Amino acid sequence: MDYTVIIYIKNGTYKEKLVIPSWVKNVQLVGEDAEKTIITYDDHANINKMGTFRTYTVKVEGNDITFRDLTIENNAAPLGQAVALHTEGDRLMFVNCRFLGNQDTVYTGSEGDCLLFTNCYIEGTTDFIFGPSTALFEYCELHSKRDSYITAASTPQNEEFGYVFKNCKLTAAPGVKKVYLGRPWRPYAATVFINCEFGGHIRPEGWHNWKNPENEKTARYAESGNTGEGAGTSGRVTWGKQLTKKEALRYTPENIFKESSNWYPYK
Repeated sequence: MDYTVIIYIKNGTYKEKLVIPSWVKNVQLVGEDAEKTIITYDDHANINKMGTFRTYTVKVEGNDITFRDLTIENNAAPLGQAVALHTEGDRLMFVNCRFLGNQDTVYTGSEGDCLLFTNCYIEGTTDFIFGPSTALFEYCELHSKRDSYITAASTPQNEEFGYVFKNCKLTAAPGVKKVYLGRPWRPYAATVFINCEFGGHIRPEGWHNWKNPENEKTARYAESGNTGEGAGTSGRVTWGKQLTKKEALRYTPENIFKESSNWYPYK
């Protein structure tokens, strides 16, 4: 296919489970207003023993899909894992979108696939961004609703970058004061925060080993140039890395996406 199909979605609340299958490619879904165009559902892992990975509101299996100016929500009560967005496709873009939920809001579910989130709002309680994909988050707000963990990457050992957060803002609900940047769902989890603004809710340790000291030998956690009350590094765990300015310069879209997809979404 050498053309892109654009689907415009009017303001409204659409209660449904939406699947974009693997044979659908080169499609843009564009909402009328990010706060008023809402796709929502309320499945969670404890309904009929559903498990985490079938709780999604939106699942994207196709490649080269773009979402703009809309909200994807899992509005289940906080009773367990409840995914809003589940991705299985490659070269996916999310621009000016909102992802609302509690535990496991955004699941980047496929190894080797590349995702870009720009100017998005993502909220949740525990591990609300998780999975094995390579994903760049730029100018996003990550909003913690409880004392818990933001990320739970499961990056494969052979993938260099994992999750990269650049120029993002980390905020929290009132009373939330003890949030970790991440914990490794798999041993080689890779997560980096660069030039982000950390609220005071970020714990001094920064990172958690998921109660397994062996993860400290393999997890690839790093920071560079962050600001804000929670950005101090003196109390960080010793196995987290502070990047030099030169090292931080490697984290460009060209480098992040080259290994997996040779994709440059800003061209």
